[in-house]
Amino acid sequence: MWYFISPKVVFGEDALDYLSEVKGKRALVVTDKVVRELAAERVAEKLREAGLDIEFYDEVEAEPSTSSVARGLEVARRLQPDLIVAVGGGSCIDTAKAIWALYENPELSIEDIAPLAELKLREKARLIAVPTTSGTGSEATWAAVITDPAEHRKMELAHHELVPDIAVVDPSLAKTMPPKLTAATGMDVLAHAIEAYVSQWANDFTDGLALKAIELVFRYLPRAYRSPDDMEAREKMHNAATIAGLAFSNSMIGVAHALAHSIGGLFKIPHGEAVGMCLPYTIEYDLPEAEDRLEQIAHHLRLSYTSRREAGLKLADEARRLLSEMGLPATLAERGVAESELEENMDKLVRLAMSSGGTTINPRIPSEEDYRKLFRYIYEGRRVDF
Repeated sequence: MWYFISPKVVFGEDALDYLSEVKGKRALVVTDKVVRELAAERVAEKLREAGLDIEFYDEVEAEPSTSSVARGLEVARRLQPDLIVAVGGGSCIDTAKAIWALYENPELSIEDIAPLAELKLREKARLIAVPTTSGTGSEATWAAVITDPAEHRKMELAHHELVPDIAVVDPSLAKTMPPKLTAATGMDVLAHAIEAYVSQWANDFTDGLALKAIELVFRYLPRAYRSPDDMEAREKMHNAATIAGLAFSNSMIGVAHALAHSIGGLFKIPHGEAVGMCLPYTIEYDLPEAEDRLEQIAHHLRLSYTSRREAGLKLADEARRLLSEMGLPATLAERGVAESELEENMDKLVRLAMSSGGTTINPRIPSEEDYRKLFRYIYEGRRVDF
């Protein structure tokens, strides 16, 4: 038995107007300083129209840390909000989720936010997520990624109660994304959708969502990257991010995310860049166990191939083509990581990847030696041949 978990999703043109109708007394708006100027003030204006008192916490970092969560928690405990409203990309939404869980249950530590814990959420506040980037899908998921700076690791927090109550998916909030951010977040969407489709936990409810998100990325991401004011492309990519979030939240991520979380935590590479870089290699790695599923994706995209294996390789090459077209790095060497730095950190990279939830649900479960090879292949740019 399984459950399909989803927030209420308000989407499309003028979706932001929904916030002028929400019920509550006090709202804590969790964001960063840049997004506050670009979008969060618009959100706050709608909340004030609904009669709420507003306070901002705008100290979220690009790769949110435990200290960022702790500072926001102090604000929440002082304000005692009945709404927590996350405005921004995945960093802001993930930070808000962690603040929310610890505010609701003061006895918890951040390490306690795990699937088998009892979080007791929604006794004090509800969570509304308003994404301003088209990437992480965090507005639709029950996961959050928070960095422990002391350990240089990304903590994968997850619990079914963490899914936001409401996701407001308004494409107008995404049009200020610069091209590089559009590209990186779009590759994150693609990784979410492909990994959701090949996951051991893939199911009838997630398959259609994953395929639709993949289709939307290949059709609209290059347009959104080239033409920031193309609002059709912006809307389709904003929808794709949430659709892919619904898919992987109800099936699971895989090895691309396990690798990317390790790389991002140790080498300070933004998540979208890291996971986009890893994706072609993990498609190739998964082929022995997911040939049929990868062929179905290639068929859906109308790629030309003569065998299932060739279909998977073509899909990996299409992911590489997207990276090249948008100027994103396809190797760790290209990203500026020194080979000596990779080798010095290899044991920790492998240990962190092995501890990821994406490792155990991936269609092909990697060994420590497999991960060592994958990190080296991603460094060198070699097609996976093992």
